[in-house]
Amino acid sequence: MFVKKYLFVIVAIALLSCCASPNLTNSLKIKKFEEKGGLRVIVPFKKFPKKYTCDGANISPPLKLENVSKKAKSIAIVMLDLDAPKGIFVHWVIWNIPANVSEIPAGIPDKPVIHKPIEAVQGRNDFGFIGYGGPCPPSGTHRYVIRVYTLNCYLNLSPGSTANSLYRAMNGHVLQEDEVVVTYSR
Repeated sequence: MFVKKYLFVIVAIALLSCCASPNLTNSLKIKKFEEKGGLRVIVPFKKFPKKYTCDGANISPPLKLENVSKKAKSIAIVMLDLDAPKGIFVHWVIWNIPANVSEIPAGIPDKPVIHKPIEAVQGRNDFGFIGYGGPCPPSGTHRYVIRVYTLNCYLNLSPGSTANSLYRAMNGHVLQEDEVVVTYSR
């Protein structure tokens, strides 16, 4: 009985020290970020120029995608305002972009289904319309995250769907993801 109790204590201490080890935690984080050939989304600015906002032409920004998985069939993008007064605010929901697209040009039309300049399907943003709605903070500096996902399929999701519907449809199909944060001040 004493041996079993002693052995249990040793195993418990070993497990706790392993789980609490800063080296284990750091190695997991490092492995995640050092993954070779991971998806990379690039925006050519750190602060939104006026033309991509409600104070300008309100056109979608250009995006460049690197290292898209060869297993990917399609790409989805969601843009969110992290600092909106009432919580996270959805600015853009777009999916079924063919995985061979490496550049998304500025000015994607605000239509449910797009055939040019790229093929895609768009959802409804929190402004209440389909397509891109640029940064339009009431005041101050806001952070906008543009998240890009590569998927192992095309999604059977109706045009005009919300970001939450997109997230549910993507569940189990995401191969890669990356994000970039861009700011805008008023």
